[in-house]
Amino acid sequence: MKITIFNNSGLETGRYLKVNNFFLKKENNNILFLDIKRYLSAQRQGTNKSKERSEITGSTKKIQRQKGSGNARKGDIKNPIFRSGGRIFGPKPRNFNIKINNKSKFLAKKTILNFKLRTNKIKVIEDFKFNIIKTKLVFKILNRLNFNIKKSLIIYNKINDNFFFSSRNLKFTNFLSINELNSYELANSDYLVFFESAIKKILKL
Repeated sequence: MKITIFNNSGLETGRYLKVNNFFLKKENNNILFLDIKRYLSAQRQGTNKSKERSEITGSTKKIQRQKGSGNARKGDIKNPIFRSGGRIFGPKPRNFNIKINNKSKFLAKKTILNFKLRTNKIKVIEDFKFNIIKTKLVFKILNRLNFNIKKSLIIYNKINDNFFFSSRNLKFTNFLSINELNSYELANSDYLVFFESAIKKILKL
């Protein structure tokens, strides 16, 4: 299979990239699910904390005598049955990170990239320099590729400040470095736009 390379105006250059060796014999959707679950779990802070009975500030004196008052028996004011008392089995700070091997992470990315390739949702643009901050330039490229009203992910190899400032104001567009690429962002985007150097780096792996 070949992928057409476009220029900075969104027009075909006449050059192609071969991606036959990148295809999987069998896609692993289970690994993809686990990797997306790992990514979303890592976004959780896990800082919830409530005070238990032993952590509440207050007297430990028994409120009333055990028998003879006619009321239910009660302990101290920190008892969980009272307002402002300690909480039973409340949340504690915890780490939600899930461990997945690097090979599995790469296989998950490869699975979603295979799907995008088969459904023709990957485009490649040749590398060029953004000499000025111009949102219209990025919009024109996406418009030529018919991506302007779809959720698109632009993937680059090396950071360019002018490109960063030109892209961040587009409504349906996100952008990532090739080193920050993850399965969630790939799966959550309708179309993927790779710079030529970025996709070549992936094809070498």
